[in-house]
Amino acid sequence: MARKILWLALITAACGGSPDGGAEARVRSDRAASAWADAPVVLFLGTSLTAGYGLDVELAYPALIQSEIDAAGLDYRVVNAGVSGETSAGGLRRIDWLLREPVAVLVLELGANDGLRGLDPGAMKRNLAEIIARVRAAYPAVRVVIAGMEAPPNFGRSYTTAFRSVFRDLARETDAALIPFLLDGVGGVLALNQADGIHPTAKGHEVVAVSVWSVLGPVLAEQAAGSRR
Repeated sequence: MARKILWLALITAACGGSPDGGAEARVRSDRAASAWADAPVVLFLGTSLTAGYGLDVELAYPALIQSEIDAAGLDYRVVNAGVSGETSAGGLRRIDWLLREPVAVLVLELGANDGLRGLDPGAMKRNLAEIIARVRAAYPAVRVVIAGMEAPPNFGRSYTTAFRSVFRDLARETDAALIPFLLDGVGGVLALNQADGIHPTAKGHEVVAVSVWSVLGPVLAEQAAGSRR
C-alpha cells in the first residue's frame, strides 16, 4: 500500500505543480511504477478463499499481506492468482502460464475444493507436488509456503485424516514452510464467515492474514536477507 500511496502522491504533484515540476514528478512516478513492476513476486495460487469470494479483492488476505510486506520494508509484489472453484488439478493446468512471470515465493493454497468434492487425497498430493516441481524447475531459488486445509467431516475419519496428512507430508518432503490450517480461528465461526458459512468476511480475512503472515513473513525476511549478502 505504501507504494500505491507514493504513486498517488507523485501523480498529484504532477497535476498541481509547474510544467517543469510536473515533468519531474511524472518521471519519478514512472520510476516508482517500474520499480514496483520489477519487484520479486509472491504468487498466491489458490481457490476462492484466496480470490476473496464475495468481497472486493483489496479486502482479501493477499492484499492484506501486501500491506504487511510494505510495512516491513520488504521489496515484494503480491500477485493474487486465486480462482473460485479451483482444484489441485486446475492449479496444475494453470501453473505453466503463471510462470511466465518470475516467482520468488509461491504460496500454494489448493485442496479445499478437492476436499469438498471428496476427491482422492493421493491424486491431490501428486498434483500439488508437480506444481512445486514445475515452479522450482523454472525458478530454482523460489521459496514455497503450503497452506493446509481440512476436509468436511461427512466423508469420514479415514478420509479427513488422509486429506490433512497431505499438506504436512508434502511440506516435509519438499522442504516447504507450512501453514497448518489456513482457516484456523475462522472456519466454523459464524461472525467471521459470509452467509454460505464457507467464505470468510472481511474480518475473517484479517484473521487469515495474521496466520499467513506468521509463516510467510519470516520466509520473506530470510530470503531478502540472503539476497543482500
